[in-house]
Amino acid sequence: MGSSNTTSPPPSAAKPQHNSNSSPVIDVALRAFLFATSLVAIIVLVTSKQTKLIPVAPGVAIPLSAKLNYVPSFIYLLAALVVACLYSIGSGMLSFLALLKPARNATKMQLYFVMLDALLLGILASATGAAMGVSYIGLKGNSHTGWQKICNTYDSFCLRSAASILLTLTSSITLLLLIWVSVHVLYKKVTRK
Repeated sequence: MGSSNTTSPPPSAAKPQHNSNSSPVIDVALRAFLFATSLVAIIVLVTSKQTKLIPVAPGVAIPLSAKLNYVPSFIYLLAALVVACLYSIGSGMLSFLALLKPARNATKMQLYFVMLDALLLGILASATGAAMGVSYIGLKGNSHTGWQKICNTYDSFCLRSAASILLTLTSSITLLLLIWVSVHVLYKKVTRK
């Protein structure tokens, strides 16, 4: 019986350590994308205005406008987008600083990001839903209530509004991805201990 001189590696060397350096980079990139989509959605929504001559009697037409101020759900959408844009600037700067100089409070900051991202996701999703509901009525009308469709008349206004809603939906999906990334990072930190 010979003694074996083989030594096993220490427990820390046996398990490969996963370096999560890509998570902060993904976080910064998603926050930059959130800023871009929300800013473009704001610009498209604010510039969606169209004036048409609407005939009211034979030979008589009056100019009527469709603009953001006339639709309360679009005002709500604009307010939610401004909040998302400003939040993406602040949280993006904090996330970028954390990328450059990892702090001891990174877990705490990650937890705050999850809570604030979830809150903002709820606000953006509700604003998107409200604007989509009004846009659908503008597109199809509602025969039961007598509401006429307007998108056949104000096509440019409806197209710009739809583009802004689509960009807002993209912003909402970006926030959802940010939440998933943050929760994944927090989960890895908790299970590592």
